[in-house]
Amino acid sequence: MGWIKRNLYFVIGGGISVILLGLAGWYCYSKYDLNNQKWEALSKQYEDLKRFAGETPHPGSGAVNNIQAAKEFRTNCLDFIRHATNYFVRIAPLPDLPKITDRDFAFALTHTIDQLRRDATNASVGLPPDYEFSFLAESRKTYFQGSLEALSVQLGEVKTICDALFQAKVNSLDSLRREKVSPDDAAGNATDYHGDKSVTNEMAILTPYEIVFRCFTPELAAVLSSFASSSNGLVVKTMDVEEASATTMIDPTTGAAMQPPQPNPQYPTYSPKYPTYNPDGGRPNFPPPPTMPPAATATTQRRGALPIVLDDKKLKVTMALTIVKLVPPK
Repeated sequence: MGWIKRNLYFVIGGGISVILLGLAGWYCYSKYDLNNQKWEALSKQYEDLKRFAGETPHPGSGAVNNIQAAKEFRTNCLDFIRHATNYFVRIAPLPDLPKITDRDFAFALTHTIDQLRRDATNASVGLPPDYEFSFLAESRKTYFQGSLEALSVQLGEVKTICDALFQAKVNSLDSLRREKVSPDDAAGNATDYHGDKSVTNEMAILTPYEIVFRCFTPELAAVLSSFASSSNGLVVKTMDVEEASATTMIDPTTGAAMQPPQPNPQYPTYSPKYPTYNPDGGRPNFPPPPTMPPAATATTQRRGALPIVLDDKKLKVTMALTIVKLVPPK
């Protein structure tokens, strides 16, 4: 005991050292598995480094730095994406409100249809009688089922498409078809809808439309140019062009299809030579006026006249459109 008292500090220090050594041993033992995991991860990274160094293209050495080139390429891709978004600007819904009520949509629908009809009249574009621009089912209602947001989005998109057609001054708009998005659409006119559905992927929502209109080639070129230069992501998917029927006539006031006038069956046919009279006291039958051969009338030209280079005819165009709407970034 006397030795401990004389060397008390040494004994205390030795005891503390033993305790610390025990704790250090326990710590090393407890971290043994972690050390093995770190060593395996380091070995894997070293092997990956050796593999990358042996691949083509090489990460780079000296003046060549492929890693930096990859970073610059990524930056260019992001810049391109930001620039491309300028061509996929969101089409404003009608009405464009945070929360849409039945009254808001009914007012916007009536106002938009009236405006489109006035624009068509001002541009001399024929429309079917009392045309509702594919919203016949909703135009007769004041209370709506389903999502008013989806209907307001479609109303804004329909107006954008029709504005492009009216600015191009097509001869007539026969029909416009859209996707069914509301239970009210089930009671609508079948010619207002098509069977395609919107498709959503990681980057955008693709909404299909179909339009049928009549025009000449300059107006068709103007329509395609308007869609191509649009900032709202209007993409022409397919287009079917055929010659408009020669027997179909369009009423300039209503835009409705008309049939050519037919002879009245109550009058007898004309006599090929001399006028005859109906024995019952009817009107006389006069011979038809002489007609020129169509070939001679169409091909005979005066001397020195310029030849016909382009004989443009009215076309019936059935066009499938897709509106690309970018998904907001997460």
